[in-house]
Amino acid sequence: MVVIGGGASGLLASILISRKNIKVTLLEKSNKIGKKILASGNGKCNIGNINPTSSFYHSNNPQFIEKVLKGYGAKEVINIFKTIGIEITEGKDGKLFPISLQASSVLDILEYEAKKLDVKIICNCNIKQILKNNNEFIIKTDDNSIIAKKILLASGSPASPQLGGSHSGLNIASSLGHNIITSLPSLVQLSSTEDFLKDISGVKIYSVVKLYANNNYITQKEGDILFTNYGISGLAILDISRDVSLELANYSYCELSIDLMPNYTKEILLKMFLSHINNNKAIEIWLNGFINKKLIPIILEQSKCKIKESKNLNRKEIIKIIYSIKNFKLSISETRGFKGAEVAIGGVDTKEVNPITMESKIVKNLYLAGEILDIDGDRGGFNFHFAWVSAMRVGNI
Repeated sequence: MVVIGGGASGLLASILISRKNIKVTLLEKSNKIGKKILASGNGKCNIGNINPTSSFYHSNNPQFIEKVLKGYGAKEVINIFKTIGIEITEGKDGKLFPISLQASSVLDILEYEAKKLDVKIICNCNIKQILKNNNEFIIKTDDNSIIAKKILLASGSPASPQLGGSHSGLNIASSLGHNIITSLPSLVQLSSTEDFLKDISGVKIYSVVKLYANNNYITQKEGDILFTNYGISGLAILDISRDVSLELANYSYCELSIDLMPNYTKEILLKMFLSHINNNKAIEIWLNGFINKKLIPIILEQSKCKIKESKNLNRKEIIKIIYSIKNFKLSISETRGFKGAEVAIGGVDTKEVNPITMESKIVKNLYLAGEILDIDGDRGGFNFHFAWVSAMRVGNI
């Protein structure tokens, strides 16, 4: 069997298939395997999640992910890694990590296990074309042609091209007759053309972020945000970026409404602010006691407050300032693209794939696993979980 792609699903599937005494050749277009594994979890490798239910995944065919995950929870993934020699520990928010907290140890052990089972790993292998001839596949590379009776396409998505992400696998699947759902960046930073960003770059704050598209409320997320010179980043932004990508693809005008003080209600803020207005402080100094000073000029501008001294503030003006603090506006022009994305929306249409075996319904003996499919998960180890589980299903062949 030929496995195309030396990432998470390709590597694990190669090991599991080889354990059945099936000869495996793994083709990787990059100069080394497992680059995304090394980069995951800030080098700690967020290998999965303790609660990988279908609600954390997205697809044009949600029933598919439910069927793939059935019977393959965290316990099954943990047990598979134990057989390879990797023990798992649970971290914050149910995230699973190797007990070594080193992504390199995960890749080293996966690679060792594959080589021990005589998996032939060929890097720098550029596939130009795959043809189906009767019961065989002809894989044409830059150097030669390889004949295979079965193929696993586990070549990933276009996300993170610096780590090997590309459209190559999707192009192969398309050439073999599969429908491809357009890929878009997800778990990605967002760009804005607002002039004030240069003044607030570097400000990090816990917030609730709401997305509006063409002035219609879409969704909201909470967590840290980080203003940058190009726009905005942070965990809440990564979480909301999927919806932003989809809205931008539909040419919607996207705007974020950010609650800069989510732990305080408007009523509490009003009471707090009113108790501090009887002084001669400039309004910027007065607000400096409540919020990051870099944000104050923008808050005042968005609230249209013209008052210079806090002693001249009245209840109406304070309410306007509070509104701007709780609804800080930031227009979004685009995402940071696939280079900044951890995963991609879209991929091979899962209506054309058997969720039990991962075999194509279009081409016999063609299997698909991992990011190449139209499945993307939330942040927190869910994408890796799907990569391992889809590999485990292929490994059952």
